[in-house]
Formats: sequence, C-alpha cells, structure tokens
Amino acid sequence: MSTAANLVVAVVALIHVYILILEMFLWDKPAGLRAFGQTQQVATASKVLAANQGLYNGFLAAGLVWSIVGSDATAIPVRTFFLACVVVAGIYGGLTASRKILFVQAVPGALALVLTLASR
Repeated sequence: MSTAANLVVAVVALIHVYILILEMFLWDKPAGLRAFGQTQQVATASKVLAANQGLYNGFLAAGLVWSIVGSDATAIPVRTFFLACVVVAGIYGGLTASRKILFVQAVPGALALVLTLASR
C-alpha cells in the first residue's frame, strides 16, 4: 500500500473521529451548534439521533484504521468497503443535508479510494 494512500486514509479516519466527537458529545454545545448550523432547541430535540450518527462515524473510522494496521491480505478489501461507505454517505449527506458534506466527507473519501485502488 502506498504511503500517500495510507496518509489520506488516516486523514479520512481522523475526520470521522472528529465528526463522532461533534455528534456524540458536542451536538448541543457551541462547537456543535456552529458546525451543524443548529439552534439550541433543535439540537436538544435531536441529541439522541445525532449521537447515533456519531457512533456510525466512529465505526467508519475504526474500519479505516483497521485497514491501515491490518494484514496486507485484508487491507484492500476492508479499506475499499469502508471508503465506499464514506463516499456514499458523503454524497447522500451532500444531496439531502448540506452541500458542505460533499467536500468534507465525500471528496476526501473518494481521493483515498482512488489512491488505494491505484496502489494495488
């Protein structure tokens, strides 16, 4: 696996850890309100749903880390699966929630996927 692919995958994993923190712990705090453009009332009402979303982002990060530290035999299929999930989630979020999600989530995920497949 190329160093560039590993680095970009690590960045994508860190992005998802950051999203996990925002959604699970900071959703109704000033940082979460700013990041997601929420009012306090909406954030309070949707806190449990956001925490659930955050947990899923953590699973994406865990899968990407697994693809970096795991064996060469599993790295490519595991990485390809989790990056495809990131890209699909980013496209869906960009179309349904905020266009910003395309650039924060889908584009880095797609770049990591391209670098991964090119390094095979």
